[in-house]
Amino acid sequence: MMFPQGKWRRRMTKLALALLLGIFVLFIVAWLLAASAFTGKDHSEYDLPRPLATGTRTRESIKHMTAAQAIAEGLANPPPAKGQALLRMMRQYLDERGESARIRSKVLPVNAAGVKAEWVVAPNAEPSRRLLYIHGGGYVAGSPRSHRPIASRFSEISRSVVLSIDYRLMPEHSRMAGIDDCRTAYKWILDHGPGGKLAADTLVVAGDSSGGNLALATAAWARDTGLRPADAVVALCPQTDATLSSPSLTKNAETDVMQGKSFGPVVRAPKVFSLWFTFLTHRMNPSSPLMSPLMGDLSNLPPTLLQASEAEMFLDDSVRYANKANSQGSHAVVQTWPFVMHVWHAFEVPEADEAFEKIKEFLETHGH
Repeated sequence: MMFPQGKWRRRMTKLALALLLGIFVLFIVAWLLAASAFTGKDHSEYDLPRPLATGTRTRESIKHMTAAQAIAEGLANPPPAKGQALLRMMRQYLDERGESARIRSKVLPVNAAGVKAEWVVAPNAEPSRRLLYIHGGGYVAGSPRSHRPIASRFSEISRSVVLSIDYRLMPEHSRMAGIDDCRTAYKWILDHGPGGKLAADTLVVAGDSSGGNLALATAAWARDTGLRPADAVVALCPQTDATLSSPSLTKNAETDVMQGKSFGPVVRAPKVFSLWFTFLTHRMNPSSPLMSPLMGDLSNLPPTLLQASEAEMFLDDSVRYANKANSQGSHAVVQTWPFVMHVWHAFEVPEADEAFEKIKEFLETHGH
């Protein structure tokens, strides 16, 4: 059936308007859903007090400056690969970098109740002193191999055997799969050491960046399930709020050498898109305490130390978490360093030595 030209144009105009209206309504529904279900409670009341800088340097060390420049150049000139190929290259690079580092600890592969892991054992470590280490890498990269230098330092300063776990990563697995692996490893390390079954005398849970997020969430889960609590928790530059509400996410996007290029665009996008992106990629509500430990109950938690860079995007994630935990009766300390990169602990720089010395003092103070 043929329409006169005028009627055809009017019909197409109506269809176009109907399509635009449908898109607009869909956007409004998505925005309302993100605003109501994904945003969570406003935590701006925990922006104060601000921590005093722990790092006392007036300028960054030459070693740190060199490492930061190398990171910046690498991010500015990424390999031509994309998608899964780029992810494989990134994982391989991180693993090779970690494996090439010289460490004093022994490395022993182990199966922790189905979770691949390795013991990292410094010469002074005692089998009944345990530390569960959860690596960072944005939930998509990293492994015990990539983070051996950090795990080895933890073993040395705490005199503990370190169980560094190879939890399941996205996108091959859901975020929940990685969380489950952390929980399984927590239960297992309570009763197992490098030599076999042996109850733990002391236990610390630690992690960096995304691993810091998982460490905090795991400690809260252990409290809720009545398991033996950790003696302390140490979170290095953790993400505590997946709703992307911390002021430093935008404020420090330009000064964060490590995350500014990769994570900055997600934060600068309209929040409705960022929250939906987070929900779809992690398959979980960003405001859930499983993804955002800040959003949960922070009472009755182990003594917790958070360290962060004053130049990084996750700075206020640590500040807000510590302030809220203290307001709810837990003991949390946030220590900050000027100039340094996100998770500078992974590099052989004086600023990392200072940070690990402070971690050692914290663990000794709190009975580990």
